[in-house]
Amino acid sequence: MSQAPLVVTKGHGTGNDFVLFSDPENERELRTEHYRWLADRHVGVGGDGVIRAASTASSPEVASLLEQEPDAQWFMDYRNNDGSLAEMCGNGIRVFAEYLLHEGLVTLDPGSTLPIATRAGIVDVTRSASGHYQADMGRWSFTGVDPLVTAQGVDVARPSVAITVPNPHVVVALASEDELKNLDLTSRPRLDPEPDAGANIEFVVPGDPLVVDGVGVISMRVFERGVGETRSCGTGAIAAALATRHWAGEGAPNQWRVGVPGGSLAVRMFATEEGEHVSLSGPAELVFTTTVVIPE
Repeated sequence: MSQAPLVVTKGHGTGNDFVLFSDPENERELRTEHYRWLADRHVGVGGDGVIRAASTASSPEVASLLEQEPDAQWFMDYRNNDGSLAEMCGNGIRVFAEYLLHEGLVTLDPGSTLPIATRAGIVDVTRSASGHYQADMGRWSFTGVDPLVTAQGVDVARPSVAITVPNPHVVVALASEDELKNLDLTSRPRLDPEPDAGANIEFVVPGDPLVVDGVGVISMRVFERGVGETRSCGTGAIAAALATRHWAGEGAPNQWRVGVPGGSLAVRMFATEEGEHVSLSGPAELVFTTTVVIPE
């Protein structure tokens, strides 16, 4: 027996790709293996993750967020490629906003902001005149436990800095673009100690020069928790920029351009009444829409 037909849309942000579908009233009874099938590149639609658009009010997991922000009517239910739950996704939330707009589920004029409910809380997404989106990812923090990282293609274990933003990240500095290129991420790097919730692992090379016209420049590759290497990671780009600013020390900029295999992202750090926030800006594209039947 199979599931009822499901209309899905494929989208991506700088090559970080997702399968999206709408389930406003939480009527689809999908299990972990169903999400895994949707994300499977061989037998399903294929993507780094799956995003379900559900109404916040009908989602017990996040319904209480409406007390904080009544306009956060949509919940971005994000699953990794392996079907596991994730707090949220920096590239995915831009694609999610584009999907809601395309499906007529929201209106969002250029310059306007849309609050979205996620497992990490409310995320405000602003649409630009160019069609890009900027997401205020809120506060960030060092974890205080920085693992040693062992990866194929890197001669010795490297120190890292661990950052929560809001997904867990471990960031490693490499010496050159050649070292970054020769890194083998076909298998997961080893962390010592291993974080309880796992982590996304970013490998970063500072630009030469590091700062151009007041903007920091870095490039990175990432091994995503529950996925493997991806062409981009939004929260990973933020963590990489924060780590590089930390390493650079006093006088380092608060705006960064992060090059990833799938394109370029912009990260900005800015002060708020509750502490420093970080934002992520970049493109969001929808590729196609189709109907699938998920096997039991």
